[in-house]
This record gives sequence, structure tokens and C-alpha cells, in this order.
Amino acid sequence: MIQSTTRYFITLTALSFAVYFLTGCAAPDKTPEKADLVEANIKAYSNTWDEIMNKGNLDMFNDSNFVKDVVMHIRPSNVVGIDSMRAYYANFLTGFSDIRFTIVDIFGQGDKLVKYWNFKGTHTGVFFGIPPTGKSVDLEGTTLVRMSGGKIAEEQDFYDNLDFFTQLGLVPGQ
Repeated sequence: MIQSTTRYFITLTALSFAVYFLTGCAAPDKTPEKADLVEANIKAYSNTWDEIMNKGNLDMFNDSNFVKDVVMHIRPSNVVGIDSMRAYYANFLTGFSDIRFTIVDIFGQGDKLVKYWNFKGTHTGVFFGIPPTGKSVDLEGTTLVRMSGGKIAEEQDFYDNLDFFTQLGLVPGQ
């Protein structure tokens, strides 16, 4: 009787662990509806930034592409709102010529996207108060994105500022 109870307990425990690991470590929901949402978000996001950065179309900063209170997380203070985002990115478009902005890779889950990008251009205009250096830059980074209702709601860029300022000739190279 004890061996039977022990076997029952071991079997029950093994099944419990199997159920726990199979359900607790399940892959993200890839139902057609969720996959379609991610693909729609990627398309809307990619098209918006292609228009802004490569075509210089600041009119894309509107309530069709961005939520009203969109947030760009930067230090020392965030950029909040469509008009503030337009003004922030206008610095890139007036500060650099021959811009080539490429989304190298982009993927997502639910309303979140991750973008790996490359920015190339020549510093021929004033950029956030920095006079033109005439230097070319080739910068890469990653952006975390949150979409809401097919619109850009939140972003945070990660890139190497030291490399960027070194390429501009503002800090000595190594």
C-alpha cells in the first residue's frame, strides 16, 4: 500500500511539474489577431519614420500618427506632445543633410515594438545649437516603442552619444 501511494504521489508531482512548465513557459500569444496587430503597428510605425527622417516630412507629426500626449524619453527631461516631438526632430532635419535613416530590424509583441536602426548624414546645419562641423556620421541604435490604437505613444532611444559626438569632431577620438 505504501509503495502504491508513493508511486501515486510521484506521478502526481511529475504531472504537476509538467503542467506548470508547459503552461508557465508558453510562447507568446501568436494568434492571427495578435500577429495582425503587430504587423499593422510595424507598418504604421515604419512608414511614419521613413516619411519624417528620409523625406523630411514634419507634417507626419499629427494626431493620425501619434497620440496627443506622445512621450520621447530623454534626459534630462522628456519630450511630451506632438508639437514638442516635431520641434525635437526638426533639429535632425535642419542639422543634417543627405540623411539616410534605415530600420535594420523591427519586431514586436502586442503594443510594443523594438527597432534597430541606422542614421547617416552630414552635419551641415545647426543641430541643437551646435554649429555645423561638416562631419559625416554613421550612428546605430535601438528604440523601444509603445503603440496605442495604431499610433506612436511612447519611445526611448538607446545609442552611443560618445561615438556620436566623436564622429562630429566635438570630442577627441581615441
